[in-house]
Formats: sequence, structure tokens, C-alpha cells
Amino acid sequence: MIDFRASAPVPGSLDVQWHAGWPSPKHDPAPEIQVHAYSEHTVILRQNKSVHFEAPFLFLLYGNERALLLDTGATADPAHFPLRATVDGLIERRLAAHPRSTSQEEYGLVVAHTHGHGDHIAGDPQFADRPHTETVGPSLPEVKDFFGLEEWPDGRAELDLGGRVLDVLPGPGHQDAAVVFHDRHTGLLLTGDSLYPGRLYVEDTAAFTATVDRLLDFCGTTPITHVLGCHIEMTTTPDEDYPRGTTHQPDEPPLQLTTDHLRRLRKALTARESRCGDFTVVYRD
Repeated sequence: MIDFRASAPVPGSLDVQWHAGWPSPKHDPAPEIQVHAYSEHTVILRQNKSVHFEAPFLFLLYGNERALLLDTGATADPAHFPLRATVDGLIERRLAAHPRSTSQEEYGLVVAHTHGHGDHIAGDPQFADRPHTETVGPSLPEVKDFFGLEEWPDGRAELDLGGRVLDVLPGPGHQDAAVVFHDRHTGLLLTGDSLYPGRLYVEDTAAFTATVDRLLDFCGTTPITHVLGCHIEMTTTPDEDYPRGTTHQPDEPPLQLTTDHLRRLRKALTARESRCGDFTVVYRD
């Protein structure tokens, strides 16, 4: 059994060059899914922009009893986006490196989402018949019921993967059933489409602002190592983003942001500003 509480938050590596598509998507030599081991027990995956321009990031976190797959990408067809095969292979290798006393086949998987938009849930059907797998539906009643978020949009919940505990915080504003995950083991704050180096689409400014306030309160008492969202859409030039639909982004900034960016976002929402340097706020209400 691994003690995920020891020395938490443990450091990980973001020394990675994310594949940002190819000038000709049909001739892209890279695999459909890029896999990066952030740590021994944490994997970050990115869908290739040559497969789908959204190129969302996905997260696979291992606990002692089960793993969490956070989001399933923008493409349903496993022939073009072999997510289940990739995840199954990663779990198999991880279990081989960390043998368990119980049957390997009994190791569980939770498939959950940062929110219910199509580019984050399209791969769900690939896991429909997978043994020992729970898939959280993307609707607000399903999210509230699975995590026990009875006080939505207030309160918080815990997800225990077997000694590895994540905090689950309501995150509406971009989408009504959005949630934010904090991994106590690594200190990662996984913000979905609520904060990332790109265009933040605000569907409900009041709800979005309340979400940022909750996150700032949470971060004020909790060690946060990195803020990781689910896309990169900016260039390395402040305030300059790639047009929607771009399939090759050779001048991308890093994925990781900080709690200072949360504070910058809060100020932008108050002033209804759009250009924020490392991200852009798009108001739709």
C-alpha cells in the first residue's frame, strides 16, 4: 500500500514539450494521444490537435484501490482516438510495477469530468462495458449525486481512490455542472475550462465569479503546486491567442498556471475585462 499522505504535496515534472499539432494534420507522425508521466502515480494525456482541434488535456490519477480518469476527450471513435486502449495499457503497466494483494482485475476506475461539454465527454462510450468501472454522468443531478454535493453550488466533497483523496469543488459559470478537483497528493488544482492559458468562456458571470471566490478561499488554506486546465489556446505573446479551429500551434506557452492567475481572473471579472495576458475572458451573458 502506498502512503499518499506522506510528504504531500509531492513534486512532479512538467518538463515536457506538448505536441501542438502539425502543419498538415493528415501527415502528423505523432500518436493520437500524448502521454506524460507527471509523477509515478499521475499521468497527463493530451489529445492530438491533428485528431481534434480542441486538443483537450486529460488526467489519470492512481490510488491504491482505483484510478480516476478525468475527462475523455473530444472524439468518440477509438479508431481515431484510442483512449480506452491507452488507459488500459497504462493501468496494466502501473499494476505490474505495484503488485496488489487482491486480484489485478478488481482494480477500479472512475471516469469523471471537469464539465459536460462535448470535447470532454466524447470518449465516454469507450468505457461503457469496462469491468469495475464507474462513469459519472455529465448532468448536474448526476454530478451532485455521485460526489455527494448536496449543498451545490456551495460545499465540497471528497473522492477517495484508496488512500489518495481529492477535494471536489463546485465550479459552475462556464457550464452548470462544472467541478474543480484538488489532488492532495500532488497539490494540483485541476480547473477544467474555468482557468487555462486560452479563452475562458463565461456563460454566467455571477456564477463564474462565485466559483473563483470559492477557489481563492480554498487556495488560501491549501498548498497548490500548479493550476492545470484542459486546453492551451494562447501564444507566447501576451494577449495573443490562436484562432478557434487551429490545428497547429507551434508557439504555445506552458499549460501550468498559478493561484496568482486566479486572482488576476477575479479582478478581470469585476471590471469585465477581456485581455489578461496569459488568458482571455469571453463574456457570453
